[in-house]
Amino acid sequence: MQPNLIYINELSVGDDSFKSHLICVLKKEFSSEASDYFCSMLSNNFKQALVNVDKLKHKIIILGLEKGYETASSFEDSLIENKTCGQEEFESILETIGSFLNRI
Repeated sequence: MQPNLIYINELSVGDDSFKSHLICVLKKEFSSEASDYFCSMLSNNFKQALVNVDKLKHKIIILGLEKGYETASSFEDSLIENKTCGQEEFESILETIGSFLNRI
């Protein structure tokens, strides 16, 4: 399960400037949303973490991680019940995405 830019390439239709803009926005939003998520989890604010996970799911699917999207959805269900089942797997996905975004 590796992130990719297939969807972004399709959206940009060969326009490198637009592609660069999309990547820049993705990097900025991901960084902010991931940070917010970790802060929510540290304070055991599962309601806010749920909001954060929902936002991050969109980045996960944009980067072609269909299985990661399913993992995030399952983790959301856990958070709704004030449980953390799936947290480690979800956070592993965030780490993978963070590393990928730092390389591009």
